[in-house]
Amino acid sequence: MNHEGEQPENRLRRAQGEQPESSLRGTQDEEPESGLRREQDELPENRLRKELPAEVPAQGPGFAQSVEDKSAPELTGRQRLAEGLWPPRFTRAQLVVALLLFGLGFGLAVQVASNSDSDSALRGARQEDLVRILDELDDRTQRLEDEKQGLDKQRQELENSSNQAEEARKQTAEKEKQLGILAGTVAAQGPGITMTIEDTKGAVQADMLLDAIQELRAAGAEAVQVNGVRVVASTYLTDSGKSVDVDGNKINAPYRFKVIGKPQDLEPALNIPGGVVQTLEKEQATVTVERSDKIVVDALRAAKQPDYARSSSQ
Repeated sequence: MNHEGEQPENRLRRAQGEQPESSLRGTQDEEPESGLRREQDELPENRLRKELPAEVPAQGPGFAQSVEDKSAPELTGRQRLAEGLWPPRFTRAQLVVALLLFGLGFGLAVQVASNSDSDSALRGARQEDLVRILDELDDRTQRLEDEKQGLDKQRQELENSSNQAEEARKQTAEKEKQLGILAGTVAAQGPGITMTIEDTKGAVQADMLLDAIQELRAAGAEAVQVNGVRVVASTYLTDSGKSVDVDGNKINAPYRFKVIGKPQDLEPALNIPGGVVQTLEKEQATVTVERSDKIVVDALRAAKQPDYARSSSQ
């Protein structure tokens, strides 16, 4: 070992086997510090701290989010709304509710469409025509109400009469006359109208006359006669060249209808917009309607015995 440059007293000490002064001083200076440090390391908390890993600085719960927010661009409100709506996420209950709502909406749409179609025929009518139609409906309602009151009166008479058998025979005879008028087996008279259809070109067909009969029945006609042929519930009309057959009886123009009923209801029913009179006039036919206090319907139909139907009271 090279000991050049050492002081003479140190070389003398080293030759005598003693430690140099500087070494002794360093050793004496270091021993107290190293001993204190060794004692502190032997403490339990210091020994546990050495065994545990190095502490990591505490970070808040929003640390990861803040890192992502710094790395990703900030989204606008519209972009966040689009991300929330698409792709859609549906549950089974939501799908069932959606199907029910769709079915309900479809049903409402169909109902509205049907109502609009039924009302379209009256949209082009004039105000006076609409008033006339409403009056006709009121009259029909009144007729039904009168009929109901008559039946209630008959029931009360049967219940209160002392001689119920005699009262029943009286009402039966009256009912027979009424049914005979409807069946065409007895003559009838009363207020009504006479409708005459002039057809010089032969354009009037059986279906047009049938529409006239149906319109008169709907307006309250109780007895109808066309050119000497009684019209009943089983009446049918067919075309026969330029003439018309009514229940197999050929009739020719002019066609004359004798109708018993309330004139104030019968005539307006024929003159409604798009009704019988306008349809016939489009075929260049001439239609005249006259009211009368006395119309006689004397054409009769033979009573027909039904082949299969029998009274349930027998």
